[in-house]
Amino acid sequence: MTDETIEQQIKSGLQHPKLTRLKIAKRGFFIVLGAIMMALGIEVFLVPNMIMDGGIVGISIILYNLTGISLGVFIFFLNIPFFFLGYKQIGKTFTISTIIGISILSLATNYLHHVAAFTQDMLLATVFGGIVLGAGVGLVIRYGGALDGSEILAILLNKKFPFSVGEFIMLFNVFIFTWGGFVLGWDRAMYSVLAYVIAFKTIDIVIDGFDESKSAWIISDKDAEIGDAILARLGRGVTYLRGEGGYSGDDKRVIFCIVTRLEEAKLKSIVEELDPSAFLAVADINEVRGGRFKKRDIH
Repeated sequence: MTDETIEQQIKSGLQHPKLTRLKIAKRGFFIVLGAIMMALGIEVFLVPNMIMDGGIVGISIILYNLTGISLGVFIFFLNIPFFFLGYKQIGKTFTISTIIGISILSLATNYLHHVAAFTQDMLLATVFGGIVLGAGVGLVIRYGGALDGSEILAILLNKKFPFSVGEFIMLFNVFIFTWGGFVLGWDRAMYSVLAYVIAFKTIDIVIDGFDESKSAWIISDKDAEIGDAILARLGRGVTYLRGEGGYSGDDKRVIFCIVTRLEEAKLKSIVEELDPSAFLAVADINEVRGGRFKKRDIH
C-alpha cells in the first residue's frame, strides 16, 4: 500500500459522511419546528408578562424592554458572532443548523409579537412558557443545532479558563437575571429564574426522552445462573466480561446488561435471590442503540 493510498484513506476517514436527503429534510423540519415553539414560548407567554429567559435571548428581552426595538432583531444580531465561533469549535453542519434555527426564531418572534398573550397569570405564564420554550430548544439541540450563542461562548471559554461549561452558563445567567431585576423588577426576575429552570429540565427530557434505561454490572461466583435467570425471567440478553479482583487477584466474570426502569426492581430481586453477596452496580443510560437490546418474549 502506497503512502498516497494511506493518506487518502485517512482523509476519507476524517470526512463526515454525507446526509441523505431524507435525513436533511427531517433535521430541517424539527429545527424549524423547535424554533417556532421557542418563539411561541417567548412571545405568547414570557414577553407579555415581562418574564425573561437566560442567555442571549434574555439579553434581547431586556434590550427590547429598554429600547422598544424588535426582539427578533436583537436575537439575530447578538448571535452573529457565535455563528463564527460555532463553525470553528463544533463544525459546519452545526453552524448551518444554528443559522437556520436562529433565523426562524427571529422571524417567528416578529410575526408572533402582535398575537395576544395566552394568559395574564404570572405563574401559568412562567410554567407553560418554560415548557414550550424548553421543548423547542430541546428539539433543535437534538437535531444538531442551537438557538442561543451563550453555550457556544461557554465551550470556547472552557478551553481557556479552569471552569466547566455549566459553570460559565450559570455565571452568565446570574448576571442576566440580576440585570433583569433592575430593569423589569425583582419579582419578574424571580419568575424568570423559575421559567429558566423549567425550560432547562424540559430540554433534558426532550433530548434524552422519557424511556431512560439502566445499565447493570454484576460480579458473582454464580454468574452463569444469574445470566440465565436474567435471560429467562426478564427476556434481556447479557454480556460476560473478563475481570480480575484488584485485592484477591482472582479471575472474575462480570455480567453486563441493559434493562428499563420498570425492570430494575426485578433484576435486583433475581440477583438477591441467587447470590445475596453479589456485587451489583446500576447506572442511568439516556440512549441505547444497536446490538440486541430488543426484549425477548418470556412467556
